[in-house]
Amino acid sequence: MPYAAVSFDDIPGWLSDDVEPAFIAFMMSASTESRTALSPNNRNASVPSNIAQAARLQSSSARNFFETNFTPHRIAHEAPNGLLTGYFEPIIAGARFRSDRFPIPLHRRPSDLVNIVAESDRGATEALLTHGRRATTGIIEAYATRRDIDQGALNHQNLELLFVADVVDRFIIQVQGSAAIRLPDGTLTRVNYDGKNGHPYTSIGRVLINQGHISAEHMTLATLTQWLKADLDRAAPIIWHNESYVFFRELGVSEGNAPLGVLACPLTPGRSLAVDTRHHALGLPIFISAPTLTHVTNGAPFQRLMIAQDVGSAIKGPERGDIFIGTGPAAGEIAGAIKHPGTFYILLPNATLRP
Repeated sequence: MPYAAVSFDDIPGWLSDDVEPAFIAFMMSASTESRTALSPNNRNASVPSNIAQAARLQSSSARNFFETNFTPHRIAHEAPNGLLTGYFEPIIAGARFRSDRFPIPLHRRPSDLVNIVAESDRGATEALLTHGRRATTGIIEAYATRRDIDQGALNHQNLELLFVADVVDRFIIQVQGSAAIRLPDGTLTRVNYDGKNGHPYTSIGRVLINQGHISAEHMTLATLTQWLKADLDRAAPIIWHNESYVFFRELGVSEGNAPLGVLACPLTPGRSLAVDTRHHALGLPIFISAPTLTHVTNGAPFQRLMIAQDVGSAIKGPERGDIFIGTGPAAGEIAGAIKHPGTFYILLPNATLRP
């Protein structure tokens, strides 16, 4: 992907954005073992260790740190404007044991599930399958589909992690990749993505649009959820159109008070971005300018420095991004209404630009 260098003065909103939260998010990424950043010639070029060190030394001036150690670039491509969506961590009622109120399981990762591609590349690959099942013969086979699993393919394997009220709640959790589960005693426990069955992701919203149930202009997460919840018997076969099925693990107390991105560091509301790793390495600072996206920032244009910390099966393209909004219903309402054009300004480390 070719790049065109620009100055920080060319970035709309650069000076008005408080980049301190992005700096903190960057430091969370830099503290992981996966410190990579995109360069014009090698998207897997390692970020020099002196950048992480500089971040620690220059913490009193976040803006100066980015302006000193990075050069902004525009992506040179002929595609339409970039597309932004949003995701969040839902709070869902659930329980540790199956009951009439909570009959639908969230499943642990099965022991025979294997990665065909790295988790960081699961949204970027063109492979038909991202994960598979290792048979007793050692051959990797396609894993059970969502429909197969709903019809009992994982029964009697002790894979049930927690239970929720219905297939729609589980589907929302799987699409978002995490959830805070409110247990009957009022306490919360967090579950986070821990692999998938490897089948391609299909947009259920697009299925309903194509079938004429909801118009494209009225399709939001809220309208989708309302339609599905109105008739659970009707919802199940619609959801089966998406054969992808996500497995979870329960986060420990020491793992923080936020969902984890693919870098295994806590996501920062309004600053963590899911990207296509064919084009952008994880940990990379990316400034987003989206003048028509105003409901996230109290009426102002969305112009913020983000950190690439996550991936998603539906996030494909050089200017395709998914913004993490936060936790709970208010965050979900905001995230579900994001479908806006946006421009990416990629901050490439200066050390990777030298001949």
